[in-house]
This record gives sequence, C-alpha cells and structure tokens, in this order.
Amino acid sequence: MTILPAILAQFPNLAAAQSTRHGGVSPATYQTLNLGKSTADDPANVAENRRRFCAALGFRPDQMAWSKQVHGDQIRHATEPGGSEGFDALVTNVPGILLAVSVADCVPILVYDHQNKAVAAIHAGWRGTVAGIVAKTLIFMENEFGTQGDNCFAYIGACIDECSFEVGDEVALEFAEPFKRFDAERGKFFVDLKKANAEQLLEFGVPETQIEISPYCTMRNSEDFFSHRKDRGFTGRGMGVIGLC
Repeated sequence: MTILPAILAQFPNLAAAQSTRHGGVSPATYQTLNLGKSTADDPANVAENRRRFCAALGFRPDQMAWSKQVHGDQIRHATEPGGSEGFDALVTNVPGILLAVSVADCVPILVYDHQNKAVAAIHAGWRGTVAGIVAKTLIFMENEFGTQGDNCFAYIGACIDECSFEVGDEVALEFAEPFKRFDAERGKFFVDLKKANAEQLLEFGVPETQIEISPYCTMRNSEDFFSHRKDRGFTGRGMGVIGLC
C-alpha cells in the first residue's frame, strides 16, 4: 500500500510515504487504492481508500491538508487540516497535520527540516519544475521557519522517468541541457524530472547524501502506480504525504 522513504524513516516523529495502487477497494480502471477525489471513481471508494492509507501511517483523513493542484508554483502554509485550491506545495510545522499532494506521473517531493521541525509536500509536473517550485518552497521554508539546506532530508518519489517522458520541442525548450536528451532515432526529446528537481534541492544546499530518489517509474511500473500517460487519462491518483507526529 505504501512506500516508506528510507531517508525519512530514520526520524521517529515523522510520517512520510508515497502510496502505490494496491490495498484499496476501487474497481478498474481505478484499482485499487485510488486516492483522487477528482476522478470518476465512486466517492465512497475514495473515502475508504483514504481511510486505509492514512490509518497505515497513524493518521485520519480529517488530519490531511491538501489543495486542488493547478501545476503552478504557489505554496500554502497549512496551519490546520483541510482542503484549498491553487497550491502545488504545502508546508507546516504543526504536529498532527498530514500534508498531501496527488500524483499520477508528476513528481512528489517530500522535505523534512529536522532542525526546525518543519515539513513540505510538493507536486512538480513539468510546469512546476520549470517554475522552480522546489526552490521556491525551500525559500518559503527559510523565511517562515529558518530552514537551511544542510538540515533538510528529501525524498523524490516515483514519477514518469526520463526514458518514458517524451515531450515536444515546446516543452523541451523550457529545460536546460542537463535535464533533457534528444533521441535522434525517434526525433523527440526526453526530459528528466527527477534530476531537474534534485538540482533545485542541491542548489539550496541540501547534501546529496540527504536526498533519496525513487527508482520507480509510474509509466514503466504502472502495475504498481497510477500513470496518467499510460492510461490516457483514465486512471486513479496516488499521493505523497508527510507529517509531524
């Protein structure tokens, strides 16, 4: 049901995970642990799936803070649970709040500032990555909590990998050379979202040894993860979550 990032599991006061698509009650095409309210799945199924997922982490669904995501760069400082709209990153230093971002190919990034006891959950698609949402979230945390890079531990979760993320020229132009490659045989560019977001962590000063990058690809490993591209939009949603216990 969940992947527990090793880099964050060392902290007993922290809950952090990325969901898989297993362990829920939803039928195809949402089988089985669909956590997305914006899908056409039965809301009762989604509610039960969220209950199971949260319970596995020692939380209740009503402790979640989340937002309707817009592939932007806005950050919500969550001082209480509940929904919002227009934010693709959430931060808090309040125990008992489980920050949640929804994904189905985009990158979930979870950050823990162990010095100041603050956390962030970030949703980064290609637009958010280009907009520097990880860098902006870290600067937001610096201003709000005093966060410094060497105090942060981060998890870059399963998403669509470079080998599967074929893009058009208009998207490729938005990325610097280290984060894309041109496949001459296919005549297409491929973009590495994990690497691009890891670079934003590194530039803020997060040590490479304190960054964990998931080896999984949501498209190649679609038996375990929801993939919007693989399933042509008819799929469920997973989550990346983090919270202080």
